Amino acid sequence: MDPNSDKKHVWDKVNKWEEELLFLKSIIDKTELVETIKWGAPIYVYNKRNIIGIGGFKDYFAIWFLNGVFLKDKKKRLINAQEDKTKSMRQWRFTSKEQINEKEVLEYILEAIENEKQGKIIKPSKKEAIVSELLQKEMDLNPTLAEAFQKFAPYKQYEFLEYIETAKQEKTKLTRIEKVIPMILGNVGLNDKYR
Repeated sequence: MDPNSDKKHVWDKVNKWEEELLFLKSIIDKTELVETIKWGAPIYVYNKRNIIGIGGFKDYFAIWFLNGVFLKDKKKRLINAQEDKTKSMRQWRFTSKEQINEKEVLEYILEAIENEKQGKIIKPSKKEAIVSELLQKEMDLNPTLAEAFQKFAPYKQYEFLEYIETAKQEKTKLTRIEKVIPMILGNVGLNDKYR
């Protein structure tokens, strides 16, 4: 038995921010958010909706606001870690405990909770439909495959099509089709193992 296993889970890839993260937790504990663990990290929820997460990385530790795009961010604390990919999440990074201004952090968190209460969320953009002629050919030849494919939710169908069609060469597309056919027939979504 690990003697530390009863300690509250502090997610930290390099385990050097434990004290800092516990300090952040003590601030978050003053709000109505409830701590859960998702994706191996402490995520704080309000009404079953994810509001913020915290974690330590190699060079910094951070709070991420899952719908941070709606925060006014007057003090310019937030960054978008992946400019092109992330529509709504924003991070507030720290490199020392001294940088944490409790009053400021609370203001941001309370604003994030308020935004959630008002239902401010980004609606996922309608994705362009993807057509895979090669997969279509396979399905024309194999009605069972076509039937199995139709059983998937539209977003899962999209994931398969995107996976096949993002391959540059036809050879790779065919290899990917070979890989996904058993998954489709087995009713296993492309990314199910990560969900």
